[in-house]
Amino acid sequence: MSGQRGFLSAETGTALAALAALDSAADPLDRVRGIRRLLLALDADPATLAAVRDALAAGTGWEAIAAAAGLKPPAARWRWSGSDSEIAARLEAGRKRSARPSSVPTELPGYSVAEAATRLGITVQAVYLRVSRGKLASQTIELPDGRSYKRVFLDAADDVPSPPDASGQAGRTT
Repeated sequence: MSGQRGFLSAETGTALAALAALDSAADPLDRVRGIRRLLLALDADPATLAAVRDALAAGTGWEAIAAAAGLKPPAARWRWSGSDSEIAARLEAGRKRSARPSSVPTELPGYSVAEAATRLGITVQAVYLRVSRGKLASQTIELPDGRSYKRVFLDAADDVPSPPDASGQAGRTT
């Protein structure tokens, strides 16, 4: 059976019917594909948004809506609050963020804050403090895809651990 299935869209009804037609003897990969198709159809189905809007109109709060959806209240509000165009814009922005590469480029100049901290024998917070005080040079590099990285530039004199302070603790000065 395809088409409308109760309050679900025709696409979701078709995916649900196709999955229901499978049995445990069906090819395991066909079962996985059927489950995935149904999940994707349900995720895109306007029935969820309509139900959320109905619940809000009836006075239900975000906490109860989130619990029903298996989400935390901020996630539910992010996903379903606002007009259709506002929701679409948020989802599109999320897709753009998730399409970014996850690895840090290795060809950036200078050192990362963590690398500089290791080379200097101090904490990351101490590197930021030295940068804010002007004792270390830094620059934020922005890549064409929108990612940005703080890079620290060490002089030859900087690239050694700090001398011990009065308590004998090496590398603790900032």
